Amino acid sequence: MKKSLRILLADDHQMFRDALRSLLEKSPHIKVVGETGDGLEVVKLAQATTPDIICMDIGMPGMNGIEATRRLSTLCPETKIIAVSAFAEQRYAMDMFDAGATAYVTKSGAGEELLRAIEAVQNGQKYVCPRIASLIAGTWSSQRDIKLSPPLQLGARERQVLQLVAEGHTSQQIATQLFIAHSTVEVHRRNIMRKLDLHNVAELTRYAINHGFAPN
Repeated sequence: MKKSLRILLADDHQMFRDALRSLLEKSPHIKVVGETGDGLEVVKLAQATTPDIICMDIGMPGMNGIEATRRLSTLCPETKIIAVSAFAEQRYAMDMFDAGATAYVTKSGAGEELLRAIEAVQNGQKYVCPRIASLIAGTWSSQRDIKLSPPLQLGARERQVLQLVAEGHTSQQIATQLFIAHSTVEVHRRNIMRKLDLHNVAELTRYAINHGFAPN
């Protein structure tokens, strides 16, 4: 008997998760072992349920999908991650692959496209949906030569602060949530803006949203 494929769903839109669950559970060989709309929670759930595959959104509260993928690549190296995102741009796909994802499909094409991605991942292959495949064709063999995108220039704590800024938290709220001093948050914000060449909070917030540090 063929072993059931265990899949975890991570997306902050309940209706989209319901649609994915309905699609996947039509297959007798697929079992959805959990779902969440929070990036921090998906890391905990993955460790608790040990899924074979995680269908991962990029824009989620708590922690964006890029950072969650990066953490899970270390914590759950046997689990494969398929990005299922509204973003159909090269930089998001490359950020996800740099973080450790194995496949990338857009939400507009999720359906048969996702099933093809799952099959490819099961066979040890990478998969990119046709909509953006041409944008990153030929880059698999030259990953070392790809310049790191700006979010990867930031430290782990700086990415946490950037995530919370994008979610609309004040510096004091961020300090409380991360158990650090208000002044430390301000230092992190200044360092983030310096590294990303941004000049005010509005630019910082816009950048965070555009790079998947806020729910889409």
